[in-house]
Amino acid sequence: MKVFNNYFGEFGGRYVPEVLRKPLDELEIVFREAMEDPEFWEEYSSLMKQYVGRPTPLLYAENTTRLLGGAQVYIKLEGLANTGAHKINNALGQALIAKRMGKKRIIAETGAGQHGVATAAVCAKLGLDCHIYMGEVDIRRQRPNVFQMELYGAEVVPVTSGDKTLKDAVNEAMRDWASHPDDTHYLLGSALGPSPFPDMVREFQSVIGKEVDTIVQEKNLDVAAMVACVGGGSNAIGFFSPYLEKNKPRLIGAEAGGIGADIGQHASRMTGPGREGIVQGYKSLFLQNEDGQVLSTHSVSAGLDYAGIGPQLAHLGKTGRIEFVSITDKEALDTVKFFAEKEGVIFALESAHAGAAALKVIPTLPKDKAVIINMSGRGDKDIFITAGQLSRETWTKFLKDEVKRYES
Repeated sequence: MKVFNNYFGEFGGRYVPEVLRKPLDELEIVFREAMEDPEFWEEYSSLMKQYVGRPTPLLYAENTTRLLGGAQVYIKLEGLANTGAHKINNALGQALIAKRMGKKRIIAETGAGQHGVATAAVCAKLGLDCHIYMGEVDIRRQRPNVFQMELYGAEVVPVTSGDKTLKDAVNEAMRDWASHPDDTHYLLGSALGPSPFPDMVREFQSVIGKEVDTIVQEKNLDVAAMVACVGGGSNAIGFFSPYLEKNKPRLIGAEAGGIGADIGQHASRMTGPGREGIVQGYKSLFLQNEDGQVLSTHSVSAGLDYAGIGPQLAHLGKTGRIEFVSITDKEALDTVKFFAEKEGVIFALESAHAGAAALKVIPTLPKDKAVIINMSGRGDKDIFITAGQLSRETWTKFLKDEVKRYES
């Protein structure tokens, strides 16, 4: 696959105001140069090993395999990377590119907070000024990650417009970048946005798929399917990347089915009523009305609560290379509990959508096949949601007691 594609079929492109043309053109040049520079890759690989903790393990889920009685189950533990998720693979790469461009100020958007935490941590490590835009709704449901971002020295900027979620955080970050194009790099966290971001994010996240492929070859696994959750699509496109131009294995993307099929109850673009459109600088499929207005979305997982999907994933879905399924909030919560009890692993709510999709596929496959799930992040950050849903009475009493203790 080419490093720089710009368009993926009819999707992708660079639809931005004139003020952002120059920084994006410069970013494309520096990105393409860096991809061919051995010194860049040497520094990136060294930090990925020493600071991020790569390679992350591929866990054989023995108990799940035995219980389900179908294909062998493997879990890629991206949650064991520094800061708890795959997001740091891209944050580190883009931060090094920003330094290469002489940029000293970093801005980013975040939904679940994992990209914000990764960006804040990398900026602390590399000595860069960091500002994170985050919707007020996401700040409330991902407060532990907000604390971590601030602990790393970043400013978390609350976004109060629109639905106060990821879409609105992206809008505010784009406005900031348009006002400070000379000294600021917008470190976009997902495989979307104007070109070259979709290509750049895929290249930095491809380490996930490359590590999986190495183990698959070493163990001679016959992989029938690989499953990842899909919000914007950063973990999925990286996890799938070695296999995108091959006919197998099956590549399955799990979208947020939320609590129903009505408008505002889900974030299912590929399995729902996604329409072609141009939003936030790129052409893809979005949940929008006939007038092109972006619709409200819902997911229990802040990272999947987004109306658009990365242009390459939209193209691969249209051409049939990637299958998409929809997973409800309840199925995701049940899956968090399942893997915690059966494997001793706590999935992030985003990743639990992939786990839930895999649990449906595994029993239908023979025992000599393998299914690999990408656990894109671990679930520590979701404690205020999962504890409230899975252990409400005990958790509520704990919170009340803590408030009393703080106020006394």
